[in-house]
Amino acid sequence: MEFTLEEMRGQLAKLETRISAACAQAGRSRESVLLVWVSKFHPAEAVENAIALGAKVFGENRVQEAESKFSERRVALDGSTVQCHVIGPVQSNKLKKAAIVADCIHSIASMEAVEKLEKVCAALPGEKVAASGKTLEILFQVNAGEEETKSGLDIARADEFLAALEGRNFPHLKFRGLMTIGKNTGVAEDSRECFAFLRNLQQKYLAKGGVFANFDQLSMGMTGDLEVAIEEGSTMIRVGTALFGERDYSKPVNDPV
Repeated sequence: MEFTLEEMRGQLAKLETRISAACAQAGRSRESVLLVWVSKFHPAEAVENAIALGAKVFGENRVQEAESKFSERRVALDGSTVQCHVIGPVQSNKLKKAAIVADCIHSIASMEAVEKLEKVCAALPGEKVAASGKTLEILFQVNAGEEETKSGLDIARADEFLAALEGRNFPHLKFRGLMTIGKNTGVAEDSRECFAFLRNLQQKYLAKGGVFANFDQLSMGMTGDLEVAIEEGSTMIRVGTALFGERDYSKPVNDPV
């Protein structure tokens, strides 16, 4: 069941307490961790309630759902533009739609997708008068937990994949970092090793500069393992049900990923 606005306010307060405590434990500032409100399967009204509580960044798994909620730009309480992040895997034939609606895509995991996104973004209308092309932020998803049910780059070839991007020119893409999903064991500590692996890989390529000059983001950690993720350097945590309530999966979503 969807939470009411007041229920969401209470849930957000509890979540903020956890995030702040985890940041303090790790010797980090609260501002170093971005909360991504995962709004998949939640209606537009829930998004409006979240914005009223100060939400600025939303995560959607499916491109069609992202389009329905975020094609028209929304404004946050501070006057900034609400961001839409596509956090689920995107089929090749949906990359253009994803590039149009998204401010950032967390789930890129192939050279084909990188090259296609560059071409797509180069052809999109610019954000300034007489400009051409859109600059899109992307993160590369790594299957750091080595689980067959998870998408992303195989942990054994992630380094090789990133190295292949060095020296190449992608003027319409901004490589921001890495994303992973923790192990689905119900024990947060089980994800520490894969989170640490991701941090080390991200730091290695950030230090290289060049195409990786902005490679300072780690999207890892959800409701059950956010403390461990923050301790291991996460800069984005993705939380849905704990903020919005239970999703209604009975509603058809004709957008296979």
